[in-house]
Amino acid sequence: MAVVVVGIRGWPRPVVLVLETLGVAACYYAAGRLGLIRRLVVGDAVVTPIWPPTGVALAFLLILGVRAVPGIALGALSVVGSLAVLRLSVLGILLGNTAAPFLAYLMLRRAGFRTELGRVRDGLCLVFLGALTGMLVSATVGVGVLALSGKVDTDGLLPVWLAWWVGDAMGVVIVTPLLLLLHRARRAPPRATRWPEALALAAVACCLVTPAALSSLSLLFLVYPLVIWAALRFELAGSMLCALLASVLAGFAATERTGAFAGLTDVQTMMKLQAFNGTMALTALLLSALITEQRDTRRSIARACQELVEALDHLTAGESPPRRPPGGDGRPP
Repeated sequence: MAVVVVGIRGWPRPVVLVLETLGVAACYYAAGRLGLIRRLVVGDAVVTPIWPPTGVALAFLLILGVRAVPGIALGALSVVGSLAVLRLSVLGILLGNTAAPFLAYLMLRRAGFRTELGRVRDGLCLVFLGALTGMLVSATVGVGVLALSGKVDTDGLLPVWLAWWVGDAMGVVIVTPLLLLLHRARRAPPRATRWPEALALAAVACCLVTPAALSSLSLLFLVYPLVIWAALRFELAGSMLCALLASVLAGFAATERTGAFAGLTDVQTMMKLQAFNGTMALTALLLSALITEQRDTRRSIARACQELVEALDHLTAGESPPRRPPGGDGRPP
């Protein structure tokens, strides 16, 4: 989705802005409808275990910048309008859903976040600034509006707020890296030699995650070795896709009250599901970032050693070593 919007930049600027806005709004709305397929009731409010539109909104902000804000607002208006009559209270929720990813975007820019997610620092920033801190706005504003309108009792404020906050945060942690990866993949397509192992990983994931999520023996912990394998071999792409699959199947089990979620109350189901989603997504994101960072470090050391060998060879031959551009490979440091 992000690739389509970015690919129209060669058109006249007014047309590009209009198409970008409509494209962002359409993606936001589609993500919202997908997120509403599986819902849980906490207190007197309906919440989702993962709210994908927050991840979509932040990804477009990181790719397009502030130009994505009108599209996010239009998409949020479409989602909210499809669920309730547009009133002043609904517009408050719309404001919170637009302001939260924008605040997360500003904090990530301030922290020097890189969309490649090739550093552990980038993963930590995305989790703690983009997800946990930025989504405080949407949860607080949304639950505050529901409380003022009388749709949530005072005793149920904390569970509803917690479920709203974690659902929005999980949308950022799981969806945003995948969209950033998709945007980057158009410039560096995957190597064909990795497809056999990728297909084997996908087959194992489908055979392992489904019974782990639906079994009454509470076997969700079996997902973690699979996430580690995916991170070691395929870094961000493999680990986050495995995390997404596990989150979707765990959400299905939770809403159907089957498997590890059988016999639990609404609040217990949400707490168990969010704890699983959060720890798994955090493990996948940070482990893949650590592996990528170590890989890049090894490549930099190997390149520096090669340059040193070449310089010594020229000095031994009595020649001056050739001058290399900054970075050693033609790229800026």
